[in-house]
Amino acid sequence: MMRSRVSAQAMEAGPTADQSVPKDRRAATLEELLQRGYRFAFSLSHDAARAEDLLQEAWVSVLRAKGPHTVGYLFATIRSRFVDRYRRELIAPTESLDSQPQLAAQAEASFWSEPCQSIPVHTALHRAMGLLRPEERAVLVLSAVEGYTAREIGELLDAPRGTVLSLMHRTRIKLRRWLQDNPNEETS
Repeated sequence: MMRSRVSAQAMEAGPTADQSVPKDRRAATLEELLQRGYRFAFSLSHDAARAEDLLQEAWVSVLRAKGPHTVGYLFATIRSRFVDRYRRELIAPTESLDSQPQLAAQAEASFWSEPCQSIPVHTALHRAMGLLRPEERAVLVLSAVEGYTAREIGELLDAPRGTVLSLMHRTRIKLRRWLQDNPNEETS
């Protein structure tokens, strides 16, 4: 539902044609740009609904500011929105339905009329990623999934290259240890 609204807004704006951005860092289509933005938002929030909300807020912000439709600009906007939300939740915390199992069960039963048809996810990796801090997930996704270098990640996250390298190293070690200590996790 949300993706269609964002995609409709995106189609009005057209693909990026900014020639100053290296070709491998430009999104070929707006759909690709939004999918990459979603993956990055998910890596920060580790929650599908929050990732969709972050992407939508960031995309609206990019369109209103008439900013460039580049991956770096979108990622910086998503990160900024994520930090804003995090700070807002520190000031005025909200209660999740997860703390109210009966309400959560009722909401889920009424929402899903049939089983969700999603891509299978390796449960152990999903749980391990959930244990990481948002900045650790962001660095890992940007390097392993999006293919950014440490310097580029540093520019996107406004962090020194050395900090990014050490964070990547510590994050990989943390994931490796967790996966080794939990070899019997299920796959779905």
